[in-house]
Amino acid sequence: MQCEAINETRQTTFTLKGNVRCCLQPFLSRHISHRGGAGENLENTMEAFKHAVDVGTDMLELDCHLTKDQEVVVSHDANLQRATGINAYICDMAYKELPSYVRNLEVTFQRECYCAGGDDQRIPRLQDVFDAFPNTPVNIDIKTNNDTLIKKVSDLVMRYDREDLTVWGNASNKVTKKCYKENPRIPVLFSFPRVLQLLGLFYTGLLPFVPLKEQFLEIPMPSIITKMKDPSGLTRSQRFIIWLADTLLMRKALFKHLTARGIQVYVWVLNDEEDFQRAFDLGATGGHRRAEQTILGRNEKGALRLALHKRSRRSDVFLLRGDLCFLPSKVCASHPSAHHGPHLCVAVLSLMTRSKTFQAYLPSCHRTYSCIHCRAHLANHDELISKSFQGSQGRAYLFNSVVNVGCGPAEERVLLTGLHAVADIYCENCKTTLGWKYEHAFESSQKYKEGKFIIELAHMIKDNGWD
Repeated sequence: MQCEAINETRQTTFTLKGNVRCCLQPFLSRHISHRGGAGENLENTMEAFKHAVDVGTDMLELDCHLTKDQEVVVSHDANLQRATGINAYICDMAYKELPSYVRNLEVTFQRECYCAGGDDQRIPRLQDVFDAFPNTPVNIDIKTNNDTLIKKVSDLVMRYDREDLTVWGNASNKVTKKCYKENPRIPVLFSFPRVLQLLGLFYTGLLPFVPLKEQFLEIPMPSIITKMKDPSGLTRSQRFIIWLADTLLMRKALFKHLTARGIQVYVWVLNDEEDFQRAFDLGATGGHRRAEQTILGRNEKGALRLALHKRSRRSDVFLLRGDLCFLPSKVCASHPSAHHGPHLCVAVLSLMTRSKTFQAYLPSCHRTYSCIHCRAHLANHDELISKSFQGSQGRAYLFNSVVNVGCGPAEERVLLTGLHAVADIYCENCKTTLGWKYEHAFESSQKYKEGKFIIELAHMIKDNGWD
């Protein structure tokens, strides 16, 4: 198998048996605003998040805790002493009791740096962030090993239909495992123990043969420690440890391998342009930043996307919105999902509708999805498993069973979650290609997809009982 990374978009194409394939990601972020850009506004406040989004950030990074009255709030510290001057824990206070931020807050990842607060000094709730920025990807650090917190964050993500716009996890492997178990449809970060395992596999040459469930690697650039602390205050052994960690972690070959497997690599916290440039030269997807002054402006973004479009024409790969790659006629896309609906029960009838004949008719008492081109019934709503997939024309749904659908020959494709055998599916009435069917998954964690169907939302319309 030969693979080639498209550097400008950090998107990956694969060559299998002479056919170029494409691996899609739920979102792609080059600039991540760490705590909302804590070098310019009070960290983790709505004012900080709004400023970051207004100037063009690709992702918001934030931290979550749970209050005494079960509200999910956005705060880095469990104890409020540093941020508010009050020596109390968030978990011991109701949301309305939480104090305001101090006026001048120390920026913990920059030496001798303080941020003066504006009008907004309130600790926000996670749902406030989701309400204000429905289309902005969010990176959530679950700060405590709390089952209720994990469940409530998952519920909020599902309520706001953000499973394809969210990544979560923690340095703790226990917390990250619980996140994945609670909702495997939300992409997870590598925990610290998993980063160590990743490095062990990389340096022993075993990494290409080991499946990875994580979709995002988020690691520090060790060399920035010398910018956070006075270098003259570091001992020789400390400087050696920083050098060794930087040498082991900042490996171009590692980043290239991960991006070729559809795993995004984020480096934090990058305070200077030279840090950003080094991260991108190494092949990182993006970087956390404390300040937002140097995000690409609209004209620069337009020029970048035009350049990417020109490259896509040369390489026979098409780009959509400047960050997703599609083949002219076939798509490889996937996103973790994990629950199954009941089996489909249909009445097989012959019916004439709008001068079109189709073979199966779903009972009118059920909510159904029909082909938008010919109105042939395709699936019962009860058969819907997940809405968190992506196709060549936007969002796609995963179904347990479908009707009036034909299937093409199966072929192997490398998707975001590994190697699969898939077959294109089409409407048997109008012959429009609708999506694909998972015939076989080569990794055990993806076996649940076998026999399931992907239909792009652009090819469906809702019928019967949706009002």
